[in-house]
Amino acid sequence: MSVQRFTPGGMMRPTPYHHVAVGTGTRHVHVSGQIARQADGTQVASDLAGQVAHALRNTATGLTGAGATFDDVVRLTFYVTRWTPEKIREFMAGVDEVATEIGLPQPMPPASLIGVEHLFEPGVLVEVEATAITG
Repeated sequence: MSVQRFTPGGMMRPTPYHHVAVGTGTRHVHVSGQIARQADGTQVASDLAGQVAHALRNTATGLTGAGATFDDVVRLTFYVTRWTPEKIREFMAGVDEVATEIGLPQPMPPASLIGVEHLFEPGVLVEVEATAITG
């Protein structure tokens, strides 16, 4: 396995993600920001949970296309519009909805959730980026 994930003693727990990932492979895979759209551009969901779930599905598709899986991911970055801490339940509902389906380990790889005022167009509530190491 090219990625080892862990949370050292002394770091905040519990969290839905590991705090550290160590990649030992030589091939880096970067999946650009994925949103809740089908290949033809059709928006899939209008709620946060639905958009998180589909954006993660699209991230899985990108990883698969590069010969990687979520087991190879060393970092996830989520950008969420108009973030407030009260949205965490809905956000995690989207993660939980697809974790088994797409092979997203729980706890997740190291992750950041960044609140932004808006993304590149109206109606996009979340964007997901992934970095993986293989080989």
